Amino acid sequence: MSGREFFTARTVAEARAGFRPRRRTAVEHVPLAAALHRVPAEPVPAPAPLPGFERSTVDGFAVRAADTFGASEGLPSYLDLLGAVRMGAAPEVAVRPGGCVAVPTGAVLPEGADAVVMVEYTAETLPGTVEVTRPVAPGGGVVGADEDVAAGAVLVPAGRPLRAPDLGLLAAAGVTAVAVHARARVAIISTGDEVVPPSTVDLAPGQVRDATASALAGLVTDAGGEPVPAGIVADEPGALKERLLEVLPEADLVVVSAGSSVGARDETAGAVAAVGDIWCHGLAIKPGKPTLLADCGGVPLVGLPGNPLSALVVFGQVGVPLVWLLAGCDTPPPPSSTRARLGRDLASAAGRLDIVQVTVREGVAEPLFGPSALLSVLTRADGYLTVPEPATGLDAGTEVEVVLYR
Repeated sequence: MSGREFFTARTVAEARAGFRPRRRTAVEHVPLAAALHRVPAEPVPAPAPLPGFERSTVDGFAVRAADTFGASEGLPSYLDLLGAVRMGAAPEVAVRPGGCVAVPTGAVLPEGADAVVMVEYTAETLPGTVEVTRPVAPGGGVVGADEDVAAGAVLVPAGRPLRAPDLGLLAAAGVTAVAVHARARVAIISTGDEVVPPSTVDLAPGQVRDATASALAGLVTDAGGEPVPAGIVADEPGALKERLLEVLPEADLVVVSAGSSVGARDETAGAVAAVGDIWCHGLAIKPGKPTLLADCGGVPLVGLPGNPLSALVVFGQVGVPLVWLLAGCDTPPPPSSTRARLGRDLASAAGRLDIVQVTVREGVAEPLFGPSALLSVLTRADGYLTVPEPATGLDAGTEVEVVLYR
């Protein structure tokens, strides 16, 4: 890639909208216990209505609503207590005009009843007689047999990661296994003669332990993917191409950290061009402009800047959505965020997306600054805010949205 092509950068929005590989992971069946955050490959229909029977939503008395009309504390309605319904059992008594049946929350509504009066609005003034001091409308205190889910309705849609309530609804419907996309396998390659494994005890002058790969693995895992460490590749002609040819057949996504800029030592662009098609080399984002996106025979590849902070920021913006997409999720789950006031002026350049690390204290977002080689800027941050491409900065006191780190 020429220098001129490098500096004709795509926006992050263009990358998210335009770089969308067709590849999707295989489908597998998993039990509910292993399904949290997995992405269903197809909608799951309800085999039967839920809850499946009319039931009470309160502790009280099943009644004919018409028998309570006009009831008040000054002029209560009096009903004959005909019996009680036990939890988990079919009613053995029906409600007739002028009568009522005691029911606990969740019990089956007995035949003849169309409402339940809360126990707080009743009193047993005489043995076998219930005094009702407030009227109830038909359907009050009752859930219909298919009010939760109708038979054949979609319990959970395809393409949205399963949440804890989804698992509960599936269990209630008797669905014990789900067809989901497999976790995306993400091969992580580090490059550079100066990069050594984290286990290296004594560093030679100029050497650095590989911090980026471990952090990227955490982001991949958090996005529902499976990180696959693919080692460190030295700055030698042909070495990266050889490693790419080794990992591509088994990967759904390849991430190469370092080597994506235009320096003489940077091999990523040349190696990737030899095995695939480069979609863009350069994103209008700070930090992280020297980012490369490519398609290598159907396997997407992300080439990241060498500085750890830049690499992690960019991967969060374009890599994490790719991990979700490959696993069948078109729209990643929204991150947690909060509103805050900006604590100081922020300068920016129009035409690029600025990602600014911040702390949040008592509703004030204070920017954190430091070289992009410093991971400590990220570890000290509570989250980040974005300065949009058209803006030339933000004034102190501006209300901003801060995306929070978990």
